[in-house]
Amino acid sequence: MNLLHRRYCRSDAWRRAVHRGMMPWVLRDVDLGANVLEIGPGPGVTTDWLRERVPELTCVEIDRDLASFLERRLDGVNVTVVAGDATQMSFPDASFDSAVAFTMLHHVPSQELQNRLLAEARRVLKPGGLFLGSDSTSSFRFRLFHLFDTCLPVEPDLFAPRLESAGFGEIEIEKRPEYNTFKFRARKR
Repeated sequence: MNLLHRRYCRSDAWRRAVHRGMMPWVLRDVDLGANVLEIGPGPGVTTDWLRERVPELTCVEIDRDLASFLERRLDGVNVTVVAGDATQMSFPDASFDSAVAFTMLHHVPSQELQNRLLAEARRVLKPGGLFLGSDSTSSFRFRLFHLFDTCLPVEPDLFAPRLESAGFGEIEIEKRPEYNTFKFRARKR
């Protein structure tokens, strides 16, 4: 992520938007279970919201510096941070009750790797486990904000077949065009 993007993702404005808007919207009426996987937590703004609501949270973060920062910051709480690639996770099959990915899929550099991440999320979920999250859709402002970032937006209208190909069913996608965002929910078959 570029410097502006990193700074914004650690800001109070982003924290408020996430905690008051995005997280309640995406996770409304959802029981995540006891053992949750968060894919790509970045600086941990979503992690802070989740850790107060689930007994056990594991985060996998590809950026080693961010993973180290998060591990130090959350030492002694119910969060385990793993530095690793979500397209090749080291967790055993059927390890988690649910898996979440918030505003991070567009940072995965190719559709092939995004699809591999979806398949890995399915693999590490217990049968019937939920995979859910949100992401931004492309706009001029979004592209400007991601200048010099790795950025490959996910097209929400084409995302359900990709989730289905990864082995998910009961797929729900809801768009919020006024916020250039969408949320998704799918269950491991």
